[in-house]
Amino acid sequence: MSAPVATSCAGLADLVGVPLAHSDWVEVDQARIDAFAHATLDDQWIHVDAERAASGPFGTTIAHGYLTLSLVSRFLFEAFAVDDAESAVNYGLDRVRFIAPVPSGSRIRGQVTVAEADARGGGYQVKSSVVVECDRTEGPVAVAEVLTRFVVR
Repeated sequence: MSAPVATSCAGLADLVGVPLAHSDWVEVDQARIDAFAHATLDDQWIHVDAERAASGPFGTTIAHGYLTLSLVSRFLFEAFAVDDAESAVNYGLDRVRFIAPVPSGSRIRGQVTVAEADARGGGYQVKSSVVVECDRTEGPVAVAEVLTRFVVR
């Protein structure tokens, strides 16, 4: 992956509609899935019981949708950096869809496009469209519209 696109808050508008570089691949192995299950108390068998999941609908354990979603913030961080922002705060999501499962042992990455960038309350709000791809499936496994608030120094 190339370095994140560096910009200022005022320059965010110039990125609207521009697909940025893909993030690095992130491995979603069983250890990561198990750690996420432990942290979130979501130990459904489809995620953590390899023996049972082998005869389940996907033939293996799969990542939690929210594990996939939690990695989106890393993909954003790798896509662009706002040099004059004091901080960046997750402001929420407008839309999320989990399109396909992420099998244990696969890798995922994100393609980020800045969809909107507006001055708001002493900073900027950015809506980023993130398409998550998996190396073991065709097409995206998740899509999300992520809202980030950047506070200006």
